[in-house]
Amino acid sequence: MKNQSVFKRMGFALQGINVAFRMESSFRLQCLAALMVVIVLCWSRPPLIWWALLLLNCGMVLAAELFNTALEHLIDHLHPSLHPSIKIAKDCAAGAVLLLSLAAICVFVAFLLENAAWQSGILG
Repeated sequence: MKNQSVFKRMGFALQGINVAFRMESSFRLQCLAALMVVIVLCWSRPPLIWWALLLLNCGMVLAAELFNTALEHLIDHLHPSLHPSIKIAKDCAAGAVLLLSLAAICVFVAFLLENAAWQSGILG
């Protein structure tokens, strides 16, 4: 798969996103949350730095969810039975998604608070 065209490799990546979207309810929920963030950004038209911060957070959460999904499927294929080490690996991957999600929520709350302050005239 190494020396294939960029379009073919992009196709593989899009297939992975499509599979995760179809099979993983948590990925669909994260995509819905990202869409809501984009809608709020379009509606409020904040400075570009907020666009960058919030879209970067959305991308990181979605990427972490894809890594988590890939890891879970690989582990389940290679070792379908329960094992304490496998549980640790899966729990750590899920924990990474949770931490990024909480950080993204904190940034979004900071955006909402600053936006509300601007709207009410407290700032500026």
